[in-house]
Order: sequence, then structure tokens, then C-alpha cells
Amino acid sequence: MSRLLHRDRTLEELDGVRWPDAPDNATGLVRTVYALRHRKLGALTAEDLRTLIAQNVGLPFLLPLALEVLRDEPLAEARYYEGDLLSVVLRCDPGVWAVLPDLAGELVAIVSGLPEVEDHLAGDAQHFLATRGAAATPEEAAAHPRP
Repeated sequence: MSRLLHRDRTLEELDGVRWPDAPDNATGLVRTVYALRHRKLGALTAEDLRTLIAQNVGLPFLLPLALEVLRDEPLAEARYYEGDLLSVVLRCDPGVWAVLPDLAGELVAIVSGLPEVEDHLAGDAQHFLATRGAAATPEEAAAHPRP
């Protein structure tokens, strides 16, 4: 399914919520998240996506973009380690996938298509697949594809 991604708009424009300026005593992470809400979606990097998704900000708008990155490079390194973008996407609240079932299915296919899952991703992948009713491991999912 093709999604309209609104690359020329910001999260603040899309969700219609104006956040005040970050508090003076805000951490670097909080300042970054506040600033990223003002950046056009098309200008967000994999690191920006990882940061915002890890903070559960703008998920309906950002997960389609993250899946675009993961489609091309499932183990993309956004900042910390190989697969860190995939890791935060896999750890999203299962409720978000109920609203975005097509993306959840695509993520199952991405995880299932990995030749092997790195140790640091195995738990996230297993939990995600289990919450989607998929096989418990990517190897099992590859051996038993869903119709």
C-alpha cells in the first residue's frame, strides 16, 4: 500500500499540536525532540527517526518513513549500533500496529527476511513477531510464511 507521507510538512503541522518551547532546564534529548518536531519529514535522517520513534513521537507519520529505510537496509545504523533503527521500531507499543496493520505486516516480512538476527535484536524481533501472531523467531517465520 502506498502512503501519503507529507514530506514537505512538519510533525507539528501534521498533528496540529503546538508544543511550547523546550523548558530552560530540558535535557539534550528533550531539546532535540522539540526541535525535530519543526523539521520537515523529508529532511529527517535515520537518526532523527530513531530518536523520535524511541520517544513515541509522531508514530503514525514516522513509521512509514522508517519502514522505507528498513526496506532498503534492515540493519541501518542510525546512531549507536547496526540495527538501532530496527530495534526502536520493533519496540513500539503493540497498539500502534493495530492502527497500522499494513506496516506491521511489512515489518514482519522485513524481520522474517533477515538471514539471521543479531543477538542485540533477537529479543526485540521475537517479541514483535509474537505480538503479531507470527512465528516466534525470524527463522520460524521464514520456514512458515503467513498467507
